[in-house]
Amino acid sequence: MKNKILQSTALFFIALFFLSSCNSKKEEAPVAEIEPKTETISLEKEKLTTELRLPAELTGFQQVDLYAKVSSFVKLLKVDIGTKVKKGQLLIVLEAPEISSQLAAAESRLKSMEAIYATTKSTYNRLYETSKVEGTISKNDLEMANGKKNSDYAQYQAAVAAHKEVSIMRGYLEIRAPFDGVVAARNVNLGTFVGPAGKGSDLPLLTIQQQDKLRLAVSVPELYTGYLHNGDEMSFNVKSLPENFKATITRMSGALDLKLRSERVEMDVHNTKNNLLPGMVAEVLLPLNAKDSTFVIPKSALVSSAEGLYVIKVVNKKATRVTVKKGREIDDKIEIFGDLNLKDKLVKIASEETKEGDIINE
Repeated sequence: MKNKILQSTALFFIALFFLSSCNSKKEEAPVAEIEPKTETISLEKEKLTTELRLPAELTGFQQVDLYAKVSSFVKLLKVDIGTKVKKGQLLIVLEAPEISSQLAAAESRLKSMEAIYATTKSTYNRLYETSKVEGTISKNDLEMANGKKNSDYAQYQAAVAAHKEVSIMRGYLEIRAPFDGVVAARNVNLGTFVGPAGKGSDLPLLTIQQQDKLRLAVSVPELYTGYLHNGDEMSFNVKSLPENFKATITRMSGALDLKLRSERVEMDVHNTKNNLLPGMVAEVLLPLNAKDSTFVIPKSALVSSAEGLYVIKVVNKKATRVTVKKGREIDDKIEIFGDLNLKDKLVKIASEETKEGDIINE
């Protein structure tokens, strides 16, 4: 009886051992791996409208520094800083005694030569009339009288020119406003010596600015120059005033500055309230509106590596790298240019780990 019990117990343990072996084999059986799906996008075109903030400077629409043409002293000062002036208005009277003496001498010589010419001309006319009667005046005397008249006429014309020259120099002693504006700077006082050279020419006598109309100048980087055109409206603000101002692009230089590699763009600002001042630094909000639609993708779809910029295009479920150039960026979107077509499938979240020819499971 005991032997039967021992045999049945042994058989039980043997059966238990086989069952546990089978279970462990089932647990160790390999599970087929499932490749993860890759999210793709269909390439589309959009018109990106972005804005660019740049610093700019306000200047007077016209501005001029006035200097003395001749060496002289300030005799009369009729304006000061902040004075509004009209075109042609007398601003400063200068004094140069030597010019007055030169003008008096030129006037005397002019009158003398005028009298001499009048006499020789009269003499020639009388001889000419008399010569009409044969035998009264020799031909030689008539020619000498004509030569004397022409010589005196030439000297008379030289005296006229010399008098005009000194008169013009005398006119330089009166400094007048070249246009309507405001006196922005004054660097002289009564009695100050001024001149075209030397210490008296260090600073301008006056600076005149046109302030009812201003220029707003901004340097636009090369990357964005193609998006701006004459007539585009933009807005700007200055730190000292809370309001926003509007302006329209009026002039574009059409060339890049060699130092900054940027294009100078100017807007005209009508300063009707006189609350904007020349010299203010402004912040300009430039609209960058593309003429045509361009390819736009999420930033995650663009790979930037040592090999360059590229996107991963899916062709027959295989990865193909396409080299591109990037344009403007806005939020999470970026503009690209390359050998691409509408509806091309691109990997949405691309990385350098995806190699050329890798299988893409969509």
